[in-house]
Amino acid sequence: MLPLLVLASCQFIFPPKEKRQETLNKLLQADADFSTMVRDSGYRMAFLEYMENDAVLLRNHYLPFEGADAVKYLTGLDESSFTMNWEPQGGDVAESEDLGYTWGVYTLTTASGTQKGNYTTVWRRQKDGRWKVVLDANTQGADPVAAEPSGQ
Repeated sequence: MLPLLVLASCQFIFPPKEKRQETLNKLLQADADFSTMVRDSGYRMAFLEYMENDAVLLRNHYLPFEGADAVKYLTGLDESSFTMNWEPQGGDVAESEDLGYTWGVYTLTTASGTQKGNYTTVWRRQKDGRWKVVLDANTQGADPVAAEPSGQ
């Protein structure tokens, strides 16, 4: 009985779900806008615009690129050899609404063919309200398909 009285006297305050969902929608839009800028202005320019100065890039077959090394990696890319785009599929934001992540599917097209894979991007909201990338990771893979239980 005492635990029920204690519990009943507590006041639980939960952040409004609608506010957090609104923030997540803005983050997903920032990710979509990022992909659009890659298509319209180029991979390098878009990443340099959307990355924080100390961002980390995780790329297949490379050690992590951090900060200045990430910028050096981006500026050394031959953008004429590929095109890339992606579509955010989901994500979440912290209760504080200043940190979040997005994930989705990307398509990379080169002279030798098209590759699809998955990506995850971690974002931090800036003082001016814009979102910037703090970590960007992708994984190569076959054409993404819906996950099916393996029966194990």
